[in-house]
Amino acid sequence: MRRKINSQEIIDTISASCIECACVLNDNAYTAIEKAVRSEKNDTARYVLNELISNADIAKKDKIPLCQDTGMVICFVEIGLNIELDEPIQDIINRGVAKGYTEGYLRKSIVNDPFERINTDNNTPCVVYVEQTEGSSLKISIMLKGFGSENMSFVKMLNPSLSEDKVVKIIADDICSKAFNACPPVFIGIGIGGTMDYASVLSKKALLREVGVNNPNKFYANMEGKILNLINMSNIGPAGCSGNTTALSVAIEAYETHIASIPVAVTIQCHALRHKVIIL
Repeated sequence: MRRKINSQEIIDTISASCIECACVLNDNAYTAIEKAVRSEKNDTARYVLNELISNADIAKKDKIPLCQDTGMVICFVEIGLNIELDEPIQDIINRGVAKGYTEGYLRKSIVNDPFERINTDNNTPCVVYVEQTEGSSLKISIMLKGFGSENMSFVKMLNPSLSEDKVVKIIADDICSKAFNACPPVFIGIGIGGTMDYASVLSKKALLREVGVNNPNKFYANMEGKILNLINMSNIGPAGCSGNTTALSVAIEAYETHIASIPVAVTIQCHALRHKVIIL
């Protein structure tokens, strides 16, 4: 049986979610920072981590953004084959984002063209990935991605002859070379496989995984741990002030790929991890 979802319901839910995500630090991220305070050995680093917690508390209490950069909105949509909408889902989501950023007085950071750079004045368009699924449910994973850390993200096309340890070192070294400018402590999403572009998509999806939950594949779970350890041995620390808390988590998503390459994409996310899952 077909199930119709009214566009306005989606718009209102997206709008409210944008405002909530901008002002409320993800629970898993908050807990990860609290845990880091207990394990951090550097006094200055602990001070910075406690300030991040205080900032999150104030933002939630006063309903103000965690960070002045309220990000570009990215949505991963899983839409059931039995769902019926009265307009394209991308259009509906963009209307919801525009409503949220306008009514929530969130900073509007999107420009109409990479070179003309005229502000669109409502933080749209956002980036929407759509996947059809069985059934009659609609799931939207929404992410507000700040660009201080996005600017530090990268893609590499690696030689398939490289060993796991070599790949781990290349990834960790590149992250460490950029982490100073990504507002550490950071969350790391890594996509391995597919194509150059799809590896980047996977790296974003990896950031949606619950913090501290490893890849179910033991090989990739082990790789996540190795990369996290190497990053935290760098002594970059929170806000670049030294310490053993440069990254709070590393998550890898993998996909089949071509015999000639190992595509690797890394999305670096600052401590302000802002995402939410909507199910309608």
